[in-house]
Amino acid sequence: MRAKDVLGRRGEELAAGYLEARGMRILDRNWRCPEGEIDIVALDGDALVVVEVKTRKSLDYGHPFEAVGAEKLARLHRLAAAWCRGYEPRTPLRRVDVVAVLDDGTAAPVLEHLKGVG
Repeated sequence: MRAKDVLGRRGEELAAGYLEARGMRILDRNWRCPEGEIDIVALDGDALVVVEVKTRKSLDYGHPFEAVGAEKLARLHRLAAAWCRGYEPRTPLRRVDVVAVLDDGTAAPVLEHLKGVG
C-alpha cells in the first residue's frame, strides 16, 4: 500500500473515533458507487451526516479543508442522496461535514471538524 493510502486510512480511523467520542454513530465507512466514495456516513442526533476526511502530513500544500471545493461538495451531496436511496434512513435532516487531520507521524494528530459545509 502506498504511503499516502496508509496516511489516508489512518486519518479515517482517527476521524471515526473522534466522531464517535462526540456522540455520533457511524453507519457506514468507505461506501462506494459509480460516482464516487463516501468516507464516513454517521448519525448526529436527527441528522444523517456524510463526512469527508482529508488527511495531510503538513500544511505545506495548504490546509486539508482547502481540498474540498464546490465541485467536491456537489459530488458529496449527490453521493449522500445515492446512499439514502439505497438505505432509506428515517432522518429529517442531512448534512455534509469535513474532518481535517494533520498527522506528521511525530506528534499527536490534530483534528478539526467543520459541520454543515456547503
